[in-house]
Amino acid sequence: MRTRRRAVSNVFAKIHNMFVRPPAFEYKDRKLYCERIPLDQLAEKYGTPLYVYSATAIQDRFSIFDTAFEGVPHTICYSVKANSNLSILRLLAKLGAGFDIVSGGELERVRLADKKTLSKVVFSGVGKTADELALALRAGILLFNVESEGELELLAECAGKLRTTANVALRVNPDVPAETHPYISTGLHEHKFGVPIDTARGLYRRAAAHKYLKVAGVSLHIGSQITDVSPFAIAIERATELIRQLTADGHKIRFLDGGGGLGISYNSAQPLPFPELVSSYAQAITSVLQQLGKQRPHLLLEPGRSIVAPAGALVTRVLYTKRNGAKNFAIVDAAMNDLLRPALYGARHEITPVALEEAIIQTDVVGPVCESGDFLARDVTLPALGSGEYLCVLDAGAYGMALASNYNTRPRPAEVLVEGARARVIRRRETLKETLHPESACL
Repeated sequence: MRTRRRAVSNVFAKIHNMFVRPPAFEYKDRKLYCERIPLDQLAEKYGTPLYVYSATAIQDRFSIFDTAFEGVPHTICYSVKANSNLSILRLLAKLGAGFDIVSGGELERVRLADKKTLSKVVFSGVGKTADELALALRAGILLFNVESEGELELLAECAGKLRTTANVALRVNPDVPAETHPYISTGLHEHKFGVPIDTARGLYRRAAAHKYLKVAGVSLHIGSQITDVSPFAIAIERATELIRQLTADGHKIRFLDGGGGLGISYNSAQPLPFPELVSSYAQAITSVLQQLGKQRPHLLLEPGRSIVAPAGALVTRVLYTKRNGAKNFAIVDAAMNDLLRPALYGARHEITPVALEEAIIQTDVVGPVCESGDFLARDVTLPALGSGEYLCVLDAGAYGMALASNYNTRPRPAEVLVEGARARVIRRRETLKETLHPESACL
């Protein structure tokens, strides 16, 4: 009997080691917890699909980022597009964050979350409209990251009508390659973002000639999910050389917006220790900035994924299991409309059982949407699953709910924020009536 218990214990130890997770999501007594609450308890109470976030993980990761740059004047402008939930924005605002936005809608989110942080907003994006520019001018944001000559002229026109001054940085394209997915690489001349760095001086002269535009900074962003810090250093070097030239031209450059893009590991077998990675990232950037001496501008940074991705997960329930030939399938209630990244980028999220079991199989985890691309993971090792059991899609805090849609007329999930032993709904589950209302109201 003792031998059998030892064998079973060894099996569970082996399975547990397959699913080792960061502190926000850990196993205790064979159940997966977010902080101090079992995920199955949250799933039973709030239903699935369900996004769950750890407030402590968000706070800790922001603090690590902020502390790494304490040697230089800086502002961490969290990238709202990564996860724009109002409660998460409010949590970050309380920690001292500014915000990087790319739309008028995101500006309104910041206003609702914490109106006082509007003065720490930078507005990026290639397609700002006149209405959006006017909204940001009235809000008194910190900086406009202008991405084209046409946008510069439109901003000058809008500022003139409102008789208010806009702080301007040109987003320059440093032509620095980053080893990342082509859809999220942004720093080459072939991409739609920014203006060529070698033509920027002429546009800065044009900006300075406008009465209601004030040249205030230089901005860049080379891509996302980058885990090698060397491209960041090269991009900052090219930006600092431009700052020297602009200073010689008579401009006062008060801000350098280094963008975001620092990546995470989506594979626990190949971890990227966050404090060490951020420390290397900070060293790569600040060592270049030191060369500017008294000309050194205030540094703006735009992390998003690296702050919230590992702090969030998507909990889903198994509807059915089936076998087609040699393939096993677990059909779950979360779909590509709930988490688009696997279908959009071929992204690989680890999926882990909420309750550990002994038997192990290879299976595809797929959703109910009528698309062959509707999968959360392929050929993953999981316990043998049954209907009603729960799975957890990890590292889903960024570009998860933010990219969710109503495809197949599916209401979007609820979101829950956990802090210690307390959980609260920060977005209630969408109802079918709410999904149909914009159309049914027109009948």
